[in-house]
Amino acid sequence: MHGRAHPPDERITVLLAAANTMGGQLIAGALKRCGDKFDIVGSTSSYADAVQIFEAFKPHVAVISTALEDGPMNGFRVLQRIQTSGVNTAVVMLMDRNERELVVDSFRGGAKGVFCRGSSVRNLSKCIRTVHSGQLWVSNDQLMFLLDLITRLKPLHLSQSKDMRQLTRREADVVRLVTDGMKNSDIARELHVAEHTVRNYLYRVFDKLGLSSRVELVLHALARGESVAPPHSLELHR
Repeated sequence: MHGRAHPPDERITVLLAAANTMGGQLIAGALKRCGDKFDIVGSTSSYADAVQIFEAFKPHVAVISTALEDGPMNGFRVLQRIQTSGVNTAVVMLMDRNERELVVDSFRGGAKGVFCRGSSVRNLSKCIRTVHSGQLWVSNDQLMFLLDLITRLKPLHLSQSKDMRQLTRREADVVRLVTDGMKNSDIARELHVAEHTVRNYLYRVFDKLGLSSRVELVLHALARGESVAPPHSLELHR
């Protein structure tokens, strides 16, 4: 894939939105020390601050954790805001490991790369330079996820989603716990039901709302003003 030509001395402006403040500071410090020509225009761990920094600086690249301190899916909200802004900012989604659904929804949402924590800062530097040049940063495992699912996935598009008032009380309870970042086993314990029952509730919720994934469900709830608790460990298996 051919990238855009950039002047060799051009400094790359970068927005960091990490899962927590300390993590963002560590990444920012490491990038500044790695020798590449990066200008970190802002480092935050909240949705509102990330959007404010983005709108103020319109950086070349945004590195965004899927989970921020103020919500387990708020990184995707930042991604959506950037994609609808018309600004040519390349987004890299940052996650702990290759979670199939998170990887796929990152690329569906417009990310140009997915970077897993644990890899070296040198690789993150290379990732930033790669997406800035107009190319994709994608591992073999991530590419397999995309190839496996691309023919079956619907676009990540929420404008046609239906009203949540059609859900039963128990289905609404499941939605609330999903938006809190709880995994299926925890939801089952909370509601005193079997885990397969939770999966069945989710299938019915997706069908009623016209959605296809947990990410879409959380974004749908957020778009309607639902509150989301700080992130728990998130399991995305249905």
